[in-house]
This record gives sequence, C-alpha cells and structure tokens, in this order.
Amino acid sequence: MALLKKDLDLERRWSKLLTGLQDIFGKKPSDLNAVLFIIGVQELGKGPHNFSKEEKQDLMHIAVCKVLSFSGFYSLDFIDQDGWPHWKLLKKLPHLDSAEQEKMLKIHVLDYFEDEFEIDIK
Repeated sequence: MALLKKDLDLERRWSKLLTGLQDIFGKKPSDLNAVLFIIGVQELGKGPHNFSKEEKQDLMHIAVCKVLSFSGFYSLDFIDQDGWPHWKLLKKLPHLDSAEQEKMLKIHVLDYFEDEFEIDIK
C-alpha cells in the first residue's frame, strides 16, 4: 500500500512539473524524453535551435547524466571545444526494468528542477 501511495505522489508531482513547463514553453512536454530534451538544451547552454537527430540524442544523454549526477552516478568530466559537456560514469547503474528506469529518472528530473531552479514541486 505504501508503494502505491509513493507512485501516486510521484505521478502527481510529475504532472505538476509538466504543467509548469507548459506555462513556460506554451506546450506541455509529451513524455519523459521531451523533458530530458529540455534539460539537455538547458545544460548545453546554447539556447534553442535546430538540432540534428544525433545532437538530440546527445542532448538527452547530457540530461540523463546531469540528473543522475545528483545520486553520484556521473560527474562532469570536461566540456569540449564546441561547448558540449562530457560525463564520466562513477558507479554502475542498477539493473531495472523499463518501468523502474522511468520512475528513477522521473524522481531525478524532479530533483533537478527543485535543485537547479529552486522550485518546490510537492
């Protein structure tokens, strides 16, 4: 029963985040990947522009590394000559099924917005 309450709380917080992002961007992110893309663009720091498919994948990787850095899985290694951050894996990621992976990422994404932007998503 406690697990169900925890899942409902996560989904309520996630929905609140998506609504907040809709207020900022004028469009509600469709899923976790869309939110990761937003984080990747933010972390790259070059502002919005047309990214290639490969760059979009790289932006999502940047976002995953950034949000998981809060739990010590990654640390920023260096920023290359084009301004793209590169991350180093510090500890092995747990083996989770896809639903658990998504839940773990959502929790870390919420932490990212709370920590980086000092907003309370309760």
